[in-house]
Amino acid sequence: MLEEKLGYLNRKEKIPRITPAKYKKEYPFLKDVDSLALANIQLQNEKAFRDYFKNSKCFKLPKFKKKKNKQSYTTNNVNNSMKIDFENELVFLPKIKSGIKTVFHRTFIGKIKSATITKTKTEKYFVSILVEIEQQSNLQQPQDKICGIDLGLKNFAIITNEKGQITKIDSPKYLHRAEKRLKRQQRQLSKKQKGSKNKERQRVRLAKLHEYIINARNDFLHKLSSTIIRENQTIVVENLNVKGLSQTNLSKNILDNSLRKFLTYLNYKAQWHNRTIIVADRFYQSSKTCSVCGSINHKLTLKDRIWICEKCGTYHDRDINASVNLMLYGIKQVGMEQPEFTPVDYALTAERDLSRSTSYHRMKQEAYTSIGGR
Repeated sequence: MLEEKLGYLNRKEKIPRITPAKYKKEYPFLKDVDSLALANIQLQNEKAFRDYFKNSKCFKLPKFKKKKNKQSYTTNNVNNSMKIDFENELVFLPKIKSGIKTVFHRTFIGKIKSATITKTKTEKYFVSILVEIEQQSNLQQPQDKICGIDLGLKNFAIITNEKGQITKIDSPKYLHRAEKRLKRQQRQLSKKQKGSKNKERQRVRLAKLHEYIINARNDFLHKLSSTIIRENQTIVVENLNVKGLSQTNLSKNILDNSLRKFLTYLNYKAQWHNRTIIVADRFYQSSKTCSVCGSINHKLTLKDRIWICEKCGTYHDRDINASVNLMLYGIKQVGMEQPEFTPVDYALTAERDLSRSTSYHRMKQEAYTSIGGR
């Protein structure tokens, strides 16, 4: 179907609407396949071309998938053609008479709408079942009303709430830590003879390592986003230009942290549990603005991690100051009262943590000298 449509496109002809029934005479095995699965492929194919013609900058032209990559298909539940047996751990799908032995992640209730069966690169099979239920949040009222989250590289996130509590989340760097093993496995794969069993076994080893990195990263992002949603009613984040940052020298660290995916997790979990997400404007100067007096340090560069306000003399950790400013930004948006804590006290705590660093003392002395010894 894709090949035929690409042929019409190359000849600059109008692409007709093609159905899977057209190919059943030429390929008799399609008669043994679930018709709803074929229909879903047709809809996905049409949507891919429709998105490409609508916005070719964001959506690329559909292309063929490699057989060794992840494979999947989606089927719908019509006339109770799909059943789940939790007691015997079986899944019944259309065109499959006997149930499939399955290890369930959890039980569920509700009306089954569809199921997506996936085969990974490591030859594992998963089934994702879409169930329609009445959404009810099982979370209690959050302890904190609002928090500001500054996302970075050295620290994955710095979270500040209205009580003045500051939490630093270190970057897990799963890709960075596995980089040597990836290089070694990739070199071994390149030396294997094409088409041999050894090459296939090595391909699976490499795919398992990539799968581990992805699973570990997703586990970290899910746990962190769930904790933030559970503990806060309003979350303030930055509108990061992740695509722009991924084209700089910091691209590997940006993509390793998966900041965009983290924000996506926060958004949909906030909708589930009736939380509020406030996105600060992309040009809001959270790092350059003093959280005490509000003055802006236009001389601040990306390499400056600590700075002292020339107007009020307050010492700032760049990332902590940004998270405090984001929290204050959210307070103005929702009309809350100004918190009683003074951000300077918590900045001084970070200062004490750095007190053993010789380079820190030299940087602090230079900073005080530059503003007249205050």
